[in-house]
Amino acid sequence: MKPSGIIGIVLIAIGIIALANGWFGFFTYTTRENVAKLGPLKVDADKEHHVPIAPIVGGICLVGGIFLVLAGNKQS
Repeated sequence: MKPSGIIGIVLIAIGIIALANGWFGFFTYTTRENVAKLGPLKVDADKEHHVPIAPIVGGICLVGGIFLVLAGNKQS
């Protein structure tokens, strides 16, 4: 088997594992929002946002792995 096929199979396995563990792996960032402004008094609140990394990375790995396996088979 060609190296692209082996890398493709590894990427497919990583993609399946990442999609199966979709609840794991979040990137969290915080933004500050103005809640109220009363004269010289300003009230801000921090708000956390969560971005799921596992499904995004898993989907990219899965599609990339399928592409590499198919490209490796067409070359032979």
